[in-house]
Amino acid sequence: MTKEEFISECLIIFELNSLPCDRAQAQKLFALTERMLEVNKSLNLTAIKEEKAVILKHYADSVTVSAHIPQNSKIIDVGCGAGFPTLPLAIFRPDLSITALDGTAKRINYVSETAKMLKLDNVTALAARAEELGTSAEYREKYDVAIARAVASLPVLCELCLPFVKIGGRMIAMKSQSAEVELADASRCIEVCGGAESEVNSCDLVSDAGETEARRLIFINKGKKTPPQYPRHYSKISKKPL
Repeated sequence: MTKEEFISECLIIFELNSLPCDRAQAQKLFALTERMLEVNKSLNLTAIKEEKAVILKHYADSVTVSAHIPQNSKIIDVGCGAGFPTLPLAIFRPDLSITALDGTAKRINYVSETAKMLKLDNVTALAARAEELGTSAEYREKYDVAIARAVASLPVLCELCLPFVKIGGRMIAMKSQSAEVELADASRCIEVCGGAESEVNSCDLVSDAGETEARRLIFINKGKKTPPQYPRHYSKISKKPL
């Protein structure tokens, strides 16, 4: 796919999904795609390599959360992996201050270097484990929003993410159609870790071929401080979720 073909496809797919995208943003997504697919040859970043699928399943998917993040928010992407939603969000929301967090140093180096290449000054990339960083006074309850995309089951995610969120802020889990079941399973963890009201928002994606990808956003508001004993060590979180 040429650069012009990519930009045209980007504009079409974003419009189909009622997501804003201009030519300058599409150009940055093209540069991101070129770099991601090149690095992917030596570092496992994504199994999705066809450009149309990348636009829909990585970029449009990442941007669905944008409308639910207040202006000038400080956010943390827990388990950012190959930089989703961090990098597309940084392109579309320069007002946001985004911390990309992942336990794999090679992926964090990629995210950091790619952000610099794209001149995304609103991204900070950290190689650390969420359950350890979440106990640090520098990061604990310092964020307006914590986001996690395709990381773990919701009871696990809540214990990892809610400690980062300020009272009055929210956690957003990017999920598929099993979101309602996961939310029910996580009810105790949400309560224990300081969560309050929660809801599920449907944001299905549509391809230019008319196919639908099921997507859900789970919003969990932070109502009170997370007790100091949480998050626990990851082995305990995964073996015995709250």
